[in-house]
Formats: sequence, structure tokens, C-alpha cells
Amino acid sequence: MIVVTGATGNIGRPLTQALAEAGGQVTAVSRHTAAVPDGVRHVVADLAEPAGLKPALAGAKALFLLLSGDLHAAGANPADIIGEAAAAGVRRIVLLSTQGVVTRPAGRTRIAMRALEDVLRESGLEWALLRPGGFASNALWWAESVRTRQVVAAPFGDVGLPVIDPTDIAEVAAACLLDDLHTGGVYELTGPEVISPRQQAAALAAALDSPVRFHELTRDEARAGMSRSMPVELADDTLDILGSPNPAELRVSPDVQRVLGRAPRPFADWAARNVAAFR
Repeated sequence: MIVVTGATGNIGRPLTQALAEAGGQVTAVSRHTAAVPDGVRHVVADLAEPAGLKPALAGAKALFLLLSGDLHAAGANPADIIGEAAAAGVRRIVLLSTQGVVTRPAGRTRIAMRALEDVLRESGLEWALLRPGGFASNALWWAESVRTRQVVAAPFGDVGLPVIDPTDIAEVAAACLLDDLHTGGVYELTGPEVISPRQQAAALAAALDSPVRFHELTRDEARAGMSRSMPVELADDTLDILGSPNPAELRVSPDVQRVLGRAPRPFADWAARNVAAFR
């Protein structure tokens, strides 16, 4: 049995599907009732209360651990989840970490994530670490404005990053959960090219076959919007990267190719597959 947390999100959903198609027994964990692929067990649980994961972890051999936003906040203790997994007999954990633990190690959220990585390394369990950069799916923040006003509003319009398709993250995670070859692996995950918000808007326009205007937000405007869905400190950390990426954050990593034997998908591919969200 493999347990997938965050199973209804942009990574968890394709990961659950990939594992089910591989023929494994899968338990999908989310905070709310949701549809899951045929044959997949669904358990409602809140990772902020690790003891509540016991029913999901019973009989599991592997766990994909994706932290929700509140588990990045001050006072959260996600290391307890690793303890619950070990106590339940889980043998392998694949942790979704972040590129920032290396590229910006001084940030509070990065310090906390690196500490969680260290807990996992020292747990005695098999492990793999996934460290993605920016997600292509962050473009979904613009879905409503594109649908209603044909506009993408974002800060730092001409500053690019090699954003990664969450489906690529999911496929790397599936490989790490299923194959002993990746035990102890640390994978930095990026897309195949640096692409700016303005260029992403153009890719969405191409996918829609309709004009999309780009409107540049100030940092303060962007911070106010982001803070409605994530801790303020995490919003500030994210904006630091979006506005002034360092050379390590601009690097296109070979790790998706190493794990999957193919190049990562470009943003235009993500836009074409998700175009319905913007119509």
C-alpha cells in the first residue's frame, strides 16, 4: 500500500492516478471528501493532526508527504507525521521539499523544511527528496482574470524561471515510491526552459487561440493577493525568488531527464492540457 497525501492537488492527483495505473494499492489522503480513481481507497484526514493519519497509514509500505500551507507556518510540527509513519510500519517516505532549501537556505520556511529533511534522513526509513522550483500550475492564479477579462496580472513580468509541470513532479515521485533505485536520491526538479510571466501569458493566449493582455502588478499588490492563500512569510519568500532569482534558481536541472528518461514538459504543454480552466 502506498499513501499519497495532498491527493486531490496538482501533484497528488496525477501521482495517485499513475500509481493506480501501475497496479499498486493506493490510499489517497485529503482534508475533504473527493473523487479518486477506481480501486483507490480514500481517507479524509488533516496532516495538522498527525495522529489522525493512523487509519490511512495502516498497512502502508510507502508514503508521499506533501505539506499543506498551514504546516509551513510557525508552530507547526510536520516531523510528527514522519514519526506516525514509522510507528505504523511505513518503510519509505518521498518528501516534497523545495529548491529553496539550497538556493535560499536562510529563509524561515526553508530552514523548517531543511530541518524536516534532516528528520527524514535520520529516521531509519528509506527516503527520497524532491526539490522543485516554481510550478507551472501557479498560472491557475490567473484563471479567473483570464476567463472574465482576458488579462494576466502578475509582478516582475519579464523575470523568468524554469517552472515545472506538476505532472512531471508526480511522475518522478511515482518512480521514487516504486523503485529502490531512487532510495537516498535528492532531485532538483525544473522545467526545460526559463519563461517569464509575460511569456506564460502569451502561451496561454496561444492555447486559447484568443488574445490575453499582460498587466504588471507591484510587489505590494502581489503580496496582498498571495497572503490570502499562504502565510505572509511564505508569500514574501516567493516574491523574493520571482523578482530576483539567483543563478541556482535559473539553472535548468537534468534530474527529470535522469529519473524519467525524457525531458521535462514545457509550460506551453501544461497550458494546452489545462486550457479549460482559462475558458
